[in-house]
Amino acid sequence: MQQEVIEAFAAQVLNDVAIAYSGVLVNIGHKLGLYRAMAGQGPLTSEQVAERSGVRERYVREWLNNQRAGGYLHYDPALRAYTLPDEHAYVLVDTESPTFLAPAFDGASSIWLDEDKAIDAIKSGQGMPWSAHHHRLFHATEALFRNGYRDHLVGSWIPAIEGMDAKLRAGGKVADVGCGHGASSILMAKAYPAATIVGIDNHGPSLDIARQRARDAGVSANLTFEQADARSYTTADCDLICFMDALHDMGDPHLAASHAYSALAEDGALLLVEPFANDDVEDNVGPVARLFYAASLTMCTANALCDGDHALGAQAGPAATSEVLRRASFTRIRLACQTPMNIVYEVRR
Repeated sequence: MQQEVIEAFAAQVLNDVAIAYSGVLVNIGHKLGLYRAMAGQGPLTSEQVAERSGVRERYVREWLNNQRAGGYLHYDPALRAYTLPDEHAYVLVDTESPTFLAPAFDGASSIWLDEDKAIDAIKSGQGMPWSAHHHRLFHATEALFRNGYRDHLVGSWIPAIEGMDAKLRAGGKVADVGCGHGASSILMAKAYPAATIVGIDNHGPSLDIARQRARDAGVSANLTFEQADARSYTTADCDLICFMDALHDMGDPHLAASHAYSALAEDGALLLVEPFANDDVEDNVGPVARLFYAASLTMCTANALCDGDHALGAQAGPAATSEVLRRASFTRIRLACQTPMNIVYEVRR
């Protein structure tokens, strides 16, 4: 064995341990309003942050030093003061930012909270449904995806499907399969008030939240919800069927795609949004791929294996995804657009 290789890898693992520990502190800073207390305020001492947030100074001081050590905050030793840069606040505080990532740490916490369940599922080879996860996961997933959907779904993804934006502005019917808390369904209902939007999910508690969110948003007139899985919903004759980061979670995804095929109007289309991935394992490297593989093992693949035998996983890539769609009889599959986090497909008969 090469000692320098051992030492370099040990340093890499130590860095990962530090990140894992510190992720809890990011969650604490988000939930206790520590980042909010610092946003736009320039240099602040630990006493000032404590006063602004209502948290005991001795705790605040340790939190600040952890955040400075990780590069989240800047520190001025002459002033003994800490600064949250505006650019960092855009990621950690601004709830409307497309890069608002603070809630993602609740997703990470849910993985730890569900660790024993995940181990049992992996040892047995059986699945673990989304409904078995800690409730933090559902809120984190919505918060992590919502702003991206808001910035892209109506503004670029639907317009990238030929003729669809005009069709939905004039009316039409949309099924949003795997809608969860309804973030994407509500966005479409707001943007296309003449269209009929149906959010579909098999998780009743998530649909309860979605219905309340729709009422709060004032879109209940053209947005309804159906509790069903992706192979049995009754909504039909759809101009557009959306799978928003959902198809890869489904066991036997070709059956879900086949049901969508039968539920489409003759000239309808699928809007398929999937996690960004390349086809080959060796090309899926870096933070995004690492994040998605972790989520895939503990959430996506686990859910699929409790519902069927074919788990695409969150890093399937265009080739594997297209194979599933062709098996469902779709013949026209086009990569409509992509972001650093997503690939968007236009799929037709």
